[in-house]
Amino acid sequence: MSALRRTALLIGSLGLVAGLAFACNLPEKNSPPLDFAGQLTLAAQLFPATPFAGLQTATPPDAPPQFIATADPNIYLAQAGDTLTALARRYRTTPEQIIPPFALDTEALVPAGLPLRIPPPAGDYPYRAALLPDSEIIYSPTAMDFDLAGYIRGAGGYLSRHQEEVDGEILDGIEIVRRAAVDTSINPRLLLAAIEYRRGWVSGDLQNTDDLIYPFGFGNAQYTGLYKELLLVTRQLTLGYYGWRAGTLLEAEFADGSRVAVHPSLNAGTLALLNLLAKLETPQTLPEAAYGAGGFTALYARMFGDPWGRAVAIEPLFPPDLRPPELELPFQPGYTWSLTGGPHPAYGVGSAWGGVDFAPASGTPGCQVSPQWVTASAPGWIVRSERGQVLQDLDGDGSEHTGWTLLYLHIAAQDRVPAGMYLQTDDRIGHPSCEGGVASGTHVHLARKYNGEWIAASPALPLVLSGWTAEAGEKPYQGRLVKGDQVVVPRSNGSATSQFQR
Repeated sequence: MSALRRTALLIGSLGLVAGLAFACNLPEKNSPPLDFAGQLTLAAQLFPATPFAGLQTATPPDAPPQFIATADPNIYLAQAGDTLTALARRYRTTPEQIIPPFALDTEALVPAGLPLRIPPPAGDYPYRAALLPDSEIIYSPTAMDFDLAGYIRGAGGYLSRHQEEVDGEILDGIEIVRRAAVDTSINPRLLLAAIEYRRGWVSGDLQNTDDLIYPFGFGNAQYTGLYKELLLVTRQLTLGYYGWRAGTLLEAEFADGSRVAVHPSLNAGTLALLNLLAKLETPQTLPEAAYGAGGFTALYARMFGDPWGRAVAIEPLFPPDLRPPELELPFQPGYTWSLTGGPHPAYGVGSAWGGVDFAPASGTPGCQVSPQWVTASAPGWIVRSERGQVLQDLDGDGSEHTGWTLLYLHIAAQDRVPAGMYLQTDDRIGHPSCEGGVASGTHVHLARKYNGEWIAASPALPLVLSGWTAEAGEKPYQGRLVKGDQVVVPRSNGSATSQFQR
C-alpha cells in the first residue's frame, strides 16, 4: 500500500482535502445545514490545497520508515470519533481555538477527513509514528471472519495445548483468547500477537513452567494465569484507546510510573498499543519494541499481513451520517423500575461510559433472580447468549462486530433467550440477576457498540431510551435520565428518586 493511502486511512480522510491553508470566511451560523458532500466541497474551497506530506506510519522491517505530514502544521484532518472537546484536550487548548470550515457542535462527531485549524502543540513528542489502525485494536469488522481456532491450531505452538481453570471450568487456549476478545471487544489478532511477542506460545513451546503464573509479567497476585493476565492486557489497551478518544489519557505510562507523551495528531489505536507496551517495556526499550525490526508492529505484520490494507475496506469506523438507533427502555411498560447506575464503563475498566443500570423497584436487596423480565430495546438478532450476557445485532447481518449492537448484561441463565432468535421490540430477553461480571445487586446493564467500539451514552451519540436521554455525571454511575422537565437520578439502593415507569 502506498504511503499516501496509509495516511489517508489513518486520519479517516475521504481523499478530498489534505495539507491545507486556512481561510476564515465561515458561513453564518443560521445558514441552512449542508450535507456531508456539501461540507467537504466547502472545506476544499476554504482550505486551498498545498503540497501534501501526511503522518508517519510504522512499516514492516523490509520497508523504510516513511514520514508524511501536512504542509501546514496548524492543520489537522479529523479522524473518525473525534469531537472538538476531545481534540482540545489532546492539543491542550480550548474548543474555541479549533477553527473548522463551518460551525460545529463541540460535542458532536467531526466528519472524518475534515480540516481543522489547531494551534500546533508545544514540547517534545518522541512518539509520532502510527502503529496500528483503530480497527485492529477493537473487535471490528476486520476480524469478524478471522478463524481464531484454525490459526492457533495451524501455528501448532503451546497455546494450542494449553488448559487452565477459569471460573470453575477448564478452558483451552482457544476459548481463553476468544472469551477475552468477545467480552472486552478487543481484536483477537492483537491478543494472539501479544502472547507471541511476550512468550512465543502461538508458534513455539513452553520454555519455563514458571511463566504459566505470569505469562505477561504483570506480577499482580490477584491476576494469575493466561486468562486473567489477558484481562490486564485488554485493560491497558482499553484505557489507551478510549482515553485517547475522550482526550482524558494523553500519555503512555510505564510500570515504574514514568510517562511519555505522544503527538496529539495520532490515532486511538496507536495510543492503545503504546499504553500496553509501556507496561511491558522500559523507557529505553520501548522505541525498539514499538517500531523496531524485532518489535511488536513488525511481528504483527509477519503474523497477520498488512493491517492498514485490511482497514481500508472498513475505515473510517464512524460514517459521517451516523445516528444512534431508536431504543426503548429494557423493561415492560407499566412496571416500576429504578435507575441504579448512570453512565459508567460499558465493559471493563477504561471503556467508554456507555453503560446504564436498571433494577426492578420491587426487588429484594442483594443478588437473586428477579421474576420480572428484561425486554428487547429494539428489533434484532440474538447473536450471543452466554455467561450472563446477551448480544443483540440491530443491523441484520448476524454479527456483533458490525454496525449497532446491544449488550444486555447480568441476564440469568434461567429463561434466557438463546442465540439465533430474532426478537421484536419488547420481546423477552430474560430475568435480571447478578450473573456475568461483577454485581452487588440484581439488575440489567445495557450498553451499545458500533463496529465493535463501545459507545459513550452521551453526548456525541446520545443514548435515548423511550424518550429518556442519558446524561453523564462527573464520575461514573452518576448522571441522570432526562425527558422534558422530568429527571430521574440514579440510586444504587433503588430509592424513590430513582424510580419511574415506561
